[in-house]
Amino acid sequence: MNLQRLIQEGEHEQQDFKEAINSSRKIAKTIVSFANTRGGRIIVGVRDNRTIKGIQPAEEKHMLDTAAGFFCKPPIELTYEVLEEGNKKVLVATVPDSINKPHYAQGDDDKWWVYIRVKDESLLASKTVVDVLRRGPRNTFIEYGEKEKALLNFLQNNDRVTLKQFCKLVNISTWRARKILVNLVSAGVVRVHHTEKVEFYTL
Repeated sequence: MNLQRLIQEGEHEQQDFKEAINSSRKIAKTIVSFANTRGGRIIVGVRDNRTIKGIQPAEEKHMLDTAAGFFCKPPIELTYEVLEEGNKKVLVATVPDSINKPHYAQGDDDKWWVYIRVKDESLLASKTVVDVLRRGPRNTFIEYGEKEKALLNFLQNNDRVTLKQFCKLVNISTWRARKILVNLVSAGVVRVHHTEKVEFYTL
């Protein structure tokens, strides 16, 4: 790995900078979000402004191992590489794209939460997304009933639809609407988009 090249990439869906790891519990959220999405790197010893601070790799590795082993469920195995710039050391922790999704991180409330990576942020996953992660990349049988057809017809004439709009469109419960959306997302017919305010779906 070329450290300067990684730093120039900045933070994105598969990369995050940390000046240091101050809390194993807090960094578990980032680890889980990478594992639940497409994997990624946590670069420890680099500030948000892309300057190199440098760290003691052994101390940071211990914090990350504690996070991945005790504050992530199921545990996640990280791989490490130490890079040097002058007399400063940086730790690159690689998080795999997990085959055991969804992974949960233990929050400050001691509850377990699922996170996903969206651009350069780790966001709390909705119930629909958790169900999609749980289903995994497997073949999905879709029966196109009237409700599915109504949804697809709506999306052909509109840019997006929310869960609440879909419920109102076909007059069904949130549980039933979510089940249909999980099937359609898993089958690759509909795409889910994540924002902090509202989750929506497109063709």
